[in-house]
Amino acid sequence: MRVIICGAGQVGYGIAERLSAEQNDVSVIDTSPELIRMVRDSLDVRGFVGHGSHPDVLEMAGAAEADMIIAVTLYDEVNMVACQVAHSLFNVPTKIARIRAQSYLEAHYLDLFSRDHMPIDVIISPEIEVGEMVLRRIALPGATDIVRFGDNKIAMLAIECLEDCPVVNTPLAQLSELFPDLPSTVVGVTRNGRLFIPRSADQLVTGDLAYVVTSKDQVRRTLGLFGHEEKEATRIVIAGGGNIGLYVARSIETRESRTKVKIIESTRERAVAIADQLRRTVVLHGSALDQKLLLEADIEHAELMVALTNDDQVNILSSVMAKRLGCKANLALINNPTYHEFTGMLGIDAHINPRNITISRVLQHVRRGRIRAVHTIQRGAAEVIEAEALETSPLVGAPMRDLELPDGVRIGAIFRDGEVIKPSGALKIKPKDRVVIFAMASAVKQVEQMFRVSIEFF
Repeated sequence: MRVIICGAGQVGYGIAERLSAEQNDVSVIDTSPELIRMVRDSLDVRGFVGHGSHPDVLEMAGAAEADMIIAVTLYDEVNMVACQVAHSLFNVPTKIARIRAQSYLEAHYLDLFSRDHMPIDVIISPEIEVGEMVLRRIALPGATDIVRFGDNKIAMLAIECLEDCPVVNTPLAQLSELFPDLPSTVVGVTRNGRLFIPRSADQLVTGDLAYVVTSKDQVRRTLGLFGHEEKEATRIVIAGGGNIGLYVARSIETRESRTKVKIIESTRERAVAIADQLRRTVVLHGSALDQKLLLEADIEHAELMVALTNDDQVNILSSVMAKRLGCKANLALINNPTYHEFTGMLGIDAHINPRNITISRVLQHVRRGRIRAVHTIQRGAAEVIEAEALETSPLVGAPMRDLELPDGVRIGAIFRDGEVIKPSGALKIKPKDRVVIFAMASAVKQVEQMFRVSIEFF
């Protein structure tokens, strides 16, 4: 596949890294010579210095032969115009744009992005995507990662096995026998920094991070089975009143819950602006690293600190300070992947990587075959994929025990006619079933092949 990426920042670089590693023909455009030099030196891609919305630059990057353009510069308008030029002059089939300004995304304006006006096939809003992830983490504090599939009726949870976890040292097959009515399947495990797919005879041990696929209505029961009975926080302090912080606070207010929220915002003008938009949320102006201000926000009685500023170091330090001052738990937004390995030893309970969320959204449109959704695990070490089975798929027709699945693949759930079905040896996958699969990076291409239409498949 030939792909043009406009923007070589963290998100653009991450997408280019993934796509080039999968032998796609990738061109990257950015106005910064330094960023393009770094991309050329470290990745197997072509780099072009210039504006991604300029026709001559797109032409140099190979727009006439491109299958897709992904516009993820810092500027919405550049991303929108790049897609328009790619469509009007070069007839690029698939156009993806990152759009951050919420006014563009209001429901009654979405006709703007139709084929007759400004033809953008996929709009990615990082603020909304990350905001929704934060809200899911708040609602389910026992999980370190939560992603929804199958019309939101299937959930993939990452759950840490603590010392008092009831399911440790028990073969996974035995868990299925003990809880036959629980549609939960352990599809992946991280142990001592190594990610692998467990066999039915394997056991979980203390310190493991288990990836579990289950139905939405059994999420809390599954967390309880793993020893996580944490209650949803009702007193929350948010550091950072940007688009994500405002989205989270506004969503909590809309739900009419008893949760009390306080926001700390460093810019006075922004603090005043968001205070005007929120009804019940208390907005404080100042630094989230100011101990006096944290105490003024009643941090010692707060149940959760959510650090959502655009500075990783502020997010990490404010989260650590909050816990030292008495806050029960913390959740930090961390962009730089090099910090992720140190979060545990620093006292960060959970973190969210916005780049990973955006890359996952892009990948579901890059993947070939009937791919409905994709979520990347551990910086691309594995993917959780939801795909629709076709009549030509090798998965269809035979009992699951007879399927010759590639190494590094495990089926987590089947979504059929609105119902979630747990995989079993006797179960037969039918055409139009949506299958949620955990696949190691080495097996992703084979999973794509399973779900490609017949003319491609043969």
